[in-house]
Amino acid sequence: MQKKRVKISSPAAFIGMDGNGIISFGSGQPDLMPPKQIFNDLEHTRLFKYGLIKGDENLREALAKEYPNAKSEDFIITNGASEALDLVFRAIYAMHGRAKVLLCQPYYYSYPPIVEYAGLVPVYTQLKEGRIDLSDFKKKVRGVKAVLINSPSNPTGRVETLDTLREVERITAKLGVYVISDEVYKDLIYERENYLIKGKHVITINSFSKTYSMCGLRVGYLWARDPKIVQAVVDLKVHTSMNTNILGQEMALRAMSVPRSFVAKQTAIWKERRDFIYKGLCDIGFSLWKPEGAFYVLPKIRNSAQVVSDLFYDHNVIVYDGAWFGAPGRIRLSYALDVSQIKTGLGRIKEYLKGRESWLK
Repeated sequence: MQKKRVKISSPAAFIGMDGNGIISFGSGQPDLMPPKQIFNDLEHTRLFKYGLIKGDENLREALAKEYPNAKSEDFIITNGASEALDLVFRAIYAMHGRAKVLLCQPYYYSYPPIVEYAGLVPVYTQLKEGRIDLSDFKKKVRGVKAVLINSPSNPTGRVETLDTLREVERITAKLGVYVISDEVYKDLIYERENYLIKGKHVITINSFSKTYSMCGLRVGYLWARDPKIVQAVVDLKVHTSMNTNILGQEMALRAMSVPRSFVAKQTAIWKERRDFIYKGLCDIGFSLWKPEGAFYVLPKIRNSAQVVSDLFYDHNVIVYDGAWFGAPGRIRLSYALDVSQIKTGLGRIKEYLKGRESWLK
């Protein structure tokens, strides 16, 4: 059956879509299996009861051991990293009113709406070659209450340099600006270990979705060094989602006990796919940054909205419009799929671009 051609204006058109011969470079959802250990012996009535608003104590204690000088009471388990971000920004509004929040552009497409829904005002610093431009950052950071950092980045796949992260750490501490560090891809870095931004003004966001391929369970967390932020978030969460999925929290706790080699093997797979899709796109003629982490590429192309529509309706390929990420003239591809599917999808894109090669210039 031919798909009815309607305007595609956001990722909502594609999230959760697969099958029927579709090759999806869209949603950043790992296709790898979670650790087998998380599925064993889940027939306990306690896993289906209400739980603590902050989250399971055993899980928070385990997380505290993963971070330097951390305490379990400073963690809150959330419905994915998305809820953690939402609650943090709403807590900042509750404490400080209608303040400004500095976002890096290109950005993850949900960042501006989350900030705005919280009653805050997003302002933007433009990335340079996919990374923070410190000269622009230093100008824009004055007058804001918080900055949001995402390294490795969705959608660029870039990792900020250690010098940049340390300078962001220093400047924000001096100005009394919160740093919200979205680190959901911290275990998917190909070039070096993750750098944890330090300081009492830092709020770390993470989830089990990407590292352990547990997206659908919606288990994330925040770690705030400021107890006022923690309490403000708890005060909000008790009236919104209450506790996070108890069954999911138990599975997350079990995932934390698997050998580190599990994560290392998965990261090696992502790196192999990174190399394959990067070379494939370059061979077609695309201009793009080489990712150093996460599983995204953001190649340049003119008429990106038309490209997204044509590829979906005429070639059964899903890609995301860079304009949704504040990067018009680009498309975002996730390589969270098997190499054979990446190869097939690239072949369809190459076929589509015959006669349209000038769009890549």
